[in-house]
Amino acid sequence: MRGLRPDWLSDPKVWRTEILAGLVVGLALIPEAISFSIIAGVDPAIGLFASFTMAVTISVVGGRRAMISAATGAVALVIAPLNREHGFGYLVAAVILAGVFQIVLGALGVARLMRFVPRSVMVGFVNALAILVFMAQVPEMHDVPWPVYPLIVGGLALMVFFPKVTKVVPAPLVSIVVLTAITVAAGIAVPTVGDKGELPSSLPVPGLPDVPFTLHTLTTVAPYALAMALVGLMESLMTAKLVDEITDTHSSKTRESVGQGIANIVTGFFGGMGGCAMIGQTMINVRVSGARTRLSTFLAGAFLLVLCVVFGPVVSDIPMAALVAVMVMVCFATFDWHSIAPKTLRRMPAGEIAVMVITVVCVVATHNLAVGVVVGTITAMVVFARRVAHFTGVTSATAPDGGSVVHSVTGELFFASSNDLVTQFDYAGDPDRVVIDLSAAHIWDASTVAALDAITTKYEQRGKTVEIIGLNRPSAEIHERLSGELTAGG
Repeated sequence: MRGLRPDWLSDPKVWRTEILAGLVVGLALIPEAISFSIIAGVDPAIGLFASFTMAVTISVVGGRRAMISAATGAVALVIAPLNREHGFGYLVAAVILAGVFQIVLGALGVARLMRFVPRSVMVGFVNALAILVFMAQVPEMHDVPWPVYPLIVGGLALMVFFPKVTKVVPAPLVSIVVLTAITVAAGIAVPTVGDKGELPSSLPVPGLPDVPFTLHTLTTVAPYALAMALVGLMESLMTAKLVDEITDTHSSKTRESVGQGIANIVTGFFGGMGGCAMIGQTMINVRVSGARTRLSTFLAGAFLLVLCVVFGPVVSDIPMAALVAVMVMVCFATFDWHSIAPKTLRRMPAGEIAVMVITVVCVVATHNLAVGVVVGTITAMVVFARRVAHFTGVTSATAPDGGSVVHSVTGELFFASSNDLVTQFDYAGDPDRVVIDLSAAHIWDASTVAALDAITTKYEQRGKTVEIIGLNRPSAEIHERLSGELTAGG
């Protein structure tokens, strides 16, 4: 039975790390959730309750331990127009339907698509995320009282040097406590968490969305729900993959997809605005605080609710400078500095660098991580296709008696390479017997079969015979199945 017990029950050090990490993340979630509520056009309590229910639910049903899910900016951007045009009830209905879509997509295996996301896109995703998180902090450093700046510098200094003294207490928590104590004790007037919005004073109550249950309602919310489901899954799966790499562990992406759906359904029934994985808070939890179990995720949500409902007045006094310093440190830790080092750039293929840059530019320009990942992945596929196509070639050897010729084809034959194949033969000058040797090639698609048919037809029109040899079994199967069937007369 011991093997079934969570780590935090048997190891006091893990227990302490997880609790303190959850507390730090809970504090960091408050201003973020309030900000995203404003983006969505709802009351701050809606975003805070959504962060609570998302974190607590996903800690149980999610597939990636220690990952933080809560109300996010990407989801807020998607559903804001629905709330603005049709009202809050429709927003809640969309959140619940989005959860259903995510469960269905998870069950259908959409998580397996993550294998097609190349490393260059992943690096671009991480770097863009660090840039976006930093950009989100810039307004908190613009047109503010001058004490904000030394407070931010002091917070950063604490997080850099305090771990050299001890790592028992997370440096971000120390920074938040110290800066809050200084501002309160000295009466320094700087923006605080309380300035972002009023914190809730009661617990959320479950209920059904206040909408008519009609086909019109379904058709109204379905497009927004599908967009939210796709954006939420994209961000969550990318974040899960990142945490896998950081912790050198594997997680179930299918379970995470279904778990995100369940969490959004629960959040919707509690009147929340929905959400997905949060990369910034996850980095605080995993990379900065060292959390590794579900306990930290659960406690992040639990602490968030307790801090808002019970300790609202105290939390309201936390200077935004303290949380800005934490997020700036997260940006620095998240950014893959090795990827832009001159030594790395000199060795990296130009196509890989282009994919990374395009991913970063798209994410930063649209403020949508999903758009950047999709565009980056498509770009990577195009770069890969062009690169592979260039390795295809044809070498020819004519028999001593001049009666036949053997054309040896090498490389991967698919739409990008086979289209040029037709032009690499001397149809008029070749002998009457032509052999095309594909021993060193592989047929991947119908485009290649069509190209081989075209080559054969051109020779036959000149009264010459063509023999194709050396096909491996998969190539032979696709050639036999499609040859002669791809033209109007086939």
